[in-house]
Amino acid sequence: MRAHHTRAARALDARMEPGSEFWGWAGRTLGTPARTAAGAPAWLRLVSAPEDKATGKLWDGALDAQHAFGDLDGHRPALLGVHDAFDDGTAYRAELSARVDQSVLSDDPILQHDPQLPDSWWSDLTGTLEKVAAVDTERVAVRQQYMDRAIPEFLGIPAPTVTRWTPAHADLHWANVTAPLKVLDWEGWGRAPEGFDGATLYAYSLLQPDTAARVRTAFPMLGSPAGLAAEATVCAQLLQTVARSDNLILEDQLRHWAEELRHR
Repeated sequence: MRAHHTRAARALDARMEPGSEFWGWAGRTLGTPARTAAGAPAWLRLVSAPEDKATGKLWDGALDAQHAFGDLDGHRPALLGVHDAFDDGTAYRAELSARVDQSVLSDDPILQHDPQLPDSWWSDLTGTLEKVAAVDTERVAVRQQYMDRAIPEFLGIPAPTVTRWTPAHADLHWANVTAPLKVLDWEGWGRAPEGFDGATLYAYSLLQPDTAARVRTAFPMLGSPAGLAAEATVCAQLLQTVARSDNLILEDQLRHWAEELRHR
């Protein structure tokens, strides 16, 4: 990974800066600070996968996002260049992006403190997601087949009818946003039930009731008939992770939410 990271830097005419390496899950990704040829601060991320798996939604997410909506008026780090390489059955994709200097609002997707964000931050967030929802894409983040299977299994109700499918970030949690607003990690974006991003951020806010209430204010679809499909899908997704012994800290709040959704 380090050797291919260095080769990608040369191919993209970027200079790596001394500093920490940031490794992703199971060593699948490697990121470091860098500079462009013009000296602008950048981030060089390398992802690897078996060559026959180096396709599809997650592999092309950042590139597709750049083509679809660019830097979203500065609220998404622009993708500056991409370099692909193949070596002994493994594919490597390097992505050079504008560097985000702000820290994410949480080291964990689940919010553990009140971030006390100004109204302008919430306006920037909802405005950014509205721009995403307005693009035309064939990318799919949530499939009807998943909803039809998971919602009855984990909530005990039939999958609600989706009144509208719209493009969404699809992984909107507190470790993917900064203040001032930047929205990170666009690997999985695509079409989902309308309101999906708001429901996701709400789920990851459940330990902080004041912030959870603020999410509902920012996304008034939550609690409405039109938002039921998105909420039920997100709740089912996270209850599924609980069944796999992840996100156990949210279990009680998720089960309370599931009960509310059953009544609705």
